[in-house]
Amino acid sequence: MSAVRSKICGITRIEDALAAVEAGADAIGLVFYAKSPRAVTVEQARAIIAALPPFITTVGLFVNATRGELNEILEAVPLDLLQFHGDETPADCEGYSRPWIKALRVRPGDDLEASCKAYAKASGILLDTYVAGVPGGTGEAFDWSLVPAQLSKPIILAGGLSAANVAQAIAQVHPYAVDVSGGVEQGKGIKDRQKIEAFMQAVRSA
Repeated sequence: MSAVRSKICGITRIEDALAAVEAGADAIGLVFYAKSPRAVTVEQARAIIAALPPFITTVGLFVNATRGELNEILEAVPLDLLQFHGDETPADCEGYSRPWIKALRVRPGDDLEASCKAYAKASGILLDTYVAGVPGGTGEAFDWSLVPAQLSKPIILAGGLSAANVAQAIAQVHPYAVDVSGGVEQGKGIKDRQKIEAFMQAVRSA
């Protein structure tokens, strides 16, 4: 089995981005959602991306952004991948000349394979915890047994992951990648280098 990829999301500082890279993360996530405590400005995002070495994927997270808002950010920020974390339809996610992933908040009874087929042009599907009224970043894990053994899209597992449970999550779900934010923080939007290193070590050892 190939190595599980990893993304450290909710990066707001250059030093946190570099700590993620040094620990071995494949991608960093930048949140363009004003209501999030981890939101970044265009200026912050540009500075963080400019500080990165090659071969690190930069992911922009959006929640129900208008096409105008998103295009304005894409003109200013060199993002590699888009992550749609709201109620976007497949058509809403397309047409930006960027690969994209769609986040789904998992509940009992959801047909995840049907969702994978609906978002057929997505590069992958991110599975997060459902909490009513909250688009993500809850810090809570969901019931991983709700994820079918075989899905037609690469799966990125998110929701309440930390160094303490990510190895178990990988063993149970066998995701393509894992995504962490709150589980490696000392405060909202402020990452903890030791927690990042412990998380990445747990991913590698899974």
